[in-house]
Amino acid sequence: MSTQQEQFNEQLCEFIGAATTPFHAVEQMALRLDAAGFTPLLEDASWDLQSGGRHYVIRNGSSIVAFVIGTEVAPDQGIRMVGAHTDSPCLMVKPVPEKLRHGYFQLGVEVYGGALLNPWFDRDLSLAGRVSYQCQDGHLRSGLVDFREPLASIPSLAIHLDREANKSRSINPQRDILPILCQVKDPEKPEFRELLKTRLLHEQPDCAVNKVLDYELCFYDTQKPALIGLNGDFLASARLDNLLSCYTGLQALLHSDGACSALLVCNDHEEVGSLSAAGAQGTLLPSVLQRLAAGGDRYAALAERSMMISADNAHGIHPNYADRHDDNHGPLLNNGPVIKINANQRYASNSETSGLFRILAEAEGVAVQSFVVRTDMGCGSTIGPITAGETGIRTLDIGVPTFAMHSIRELAGTQDAWDLCRVLRRFYDYSGPLAASC
Repeated sequence: MSTQQEQFNEQLCEFIGAATTPFHAVEQMALRLDAAGFTPLLEDASWDLQSGGRHYVIRNGSSIVAFVIGTEVAPDQGIRMVGAHTDSPCLMVKPVPEKLRHGYFQLGVEVYGGALLNPWFDRDLSLAGRVSYQCQDGHLRSGLVDFREPLASIPSLAIHLDREANKSRSINPQRDILPILCQVKDPEKPEFRELLKTRLLHEQPDCAVNKVLDYELCFYDTQKPALIGLNGDFLASARLDNLLSCYTGLQALLHSDGACSALLVCNDHEEVGSLSAAGAQGTLLPSVLQRLAAGGDRYAALAERSMMISADNAHGIHPNYADRHDDNHGPLLNNGPVIKINANQRYASNSETSGLFRILAEAEGVAVQSFVVRTDMGCGSTIGPITAGETGIRTLDIGVPTFAMHSIRELAGTQDAWDLCRVLRRFYDYSGPLAASC
């Protein structure tokens, strides 16, 4: 492993460890953009966009678009775009969550996205997210909280009380996955909003919080990301789907040469369908592109001359379950990024977009793999088809091969994210035409 690759993976681990929610992921990305000289823009303000400008805009605190206005290739001549998403399946705290049963204080949770629930048992859990509160002056404010330390667990039922557990245990999400926070001797159960108020004052002493109004909080595993394996082959972490792609796209953008117009969009709510103000089916990206096109017929030209690479993790072939893959399309970890193809448009790749990616990867000396789901199985999807449909921009779906997708702890290869970053940087710097020519 090269020094550059090793540093990249270490910094990727630091990023994912700090990005415990979509709000924290966007906060971490903004910090890195600020350090690189990007300036924030507000959607309700006028934008002064000049050649060479480097900017970003945030919506809902959980989605972000960062872009560079090329010094040689203006936006209406085509934008090189990369898309990812900031959210991951998790357990979200309900609005009235307090439960006191047999002296144990628990919180009611709702499953967000297609979470693999079994791995959530017997983990050291913490809480993070956004809290909206009333200030002492009566105004509405919001702030981020992250308890960081382990404060909850969902204990498994002992096998002695469920002898069939290894054969047929199922999980009832309403009943079986309530985290335990503490024991309570007093007959009055704790007020969760008061706990949040205390935490807000601890993290932001000057916030002048009067009353917690509402929140968007999720539990997460406190085990840190780690490079593992006898030869350091693997990266184990929560939220690899899809913070790995967010970080990879961000680093590629930060290290691009700035000659071509380039853009990174990281949307929230992909795991629940993307239909929200901050999701890929919302107006965030189209509104930014309209402003970059500067009106008139220029948007049509921009869309026709641009290309989007939707980066979202792919299913690596699992050695214990190889029969779940098509014989010729089982991606291996550490064997290169994966082009995802589906004839029914669950992925947006076509021969032109995949062909250009292969040219760029070959120029970097990076191998490329392909994934097609078994014909007798259903296929997942990404922001790729949604973005293509909403913007009219040709799109490619790619991803890093991963094990245990949607688990509380996923596994990827330490070579693949670095290789993907190299190809995405070359894509950002590619000054040739983004469409096939005769």
